Amino acid sequence: MIIPLSKSYPCSRGVPVIDRVDTSIFQLKYFAHCMSCNFCKDWCCWHGADVDVRNGDRILSKSNELEQYTGIPKEQWFDPEDTCEDDEAPGKLWLRTRVVSGACVFLDRSTRGCMLHSFSLQKNLDYHQLKPIVCAIFPLTFEEGLLIHADEVEEQSLVCAGQGLSLFEGVRNELLYYFGPEMIAELDHLAAIHHEIAL
Repeated sequence: MIIPLSKSYPCSRGVPVIDRVDTSIFQLKYFAHCMSCNFCKDWCCWHGADVDVRNGDRILSKSNELEQYTGIPKEQWFDPEDTCEDDEAPGKLWLRTRVVSGACVFLDRSTRGCMLHSFSLQKNLDYHQLKPIVCAIFPLTFEEGLLIHADEVEEQSLVCAGQGLSLFEGVRNELLYYFGPEMIAELDHLAAIHHEIAL
């Protein structure tokens, strides 16, 4: 069920702006402890990622260090043929990371996880500055102001779906970072209501 929120909540980067929520995010579950997973083989990184153009600029501003860290030239990071204009993207444009050997170019094949994330931690940087928002809040996403589960949940292709935390609980702290405590308080209230209904 899709319900309106009490107000619109803009992302700390200006857009997206969330004004509705699909309440299934409080009920559907997944294995949220990503780096403790031993069965998915980083499935959610197989397809590359949407990166808003401003995020792309921040990544490129670290290109010298990131090239050394990843071993991948910056010219191979983004697919120049795969861009998309969108008012919900900061800078109104999505870039797309390349898929190399069946996964996102930034997937760490030697261990696991996102090299943008691990690079940030190593350099004592806030990983949100480099890691795309769509990756940080997955398996949630946004669509014309609606906070909703990603397509992979509906398609039942999400490898880690079924048990664990709710989609909302799993990315609650990420939503808090991007949208602030007021939106989280409202979502917490809605989550509690839907938990009671489920009982």
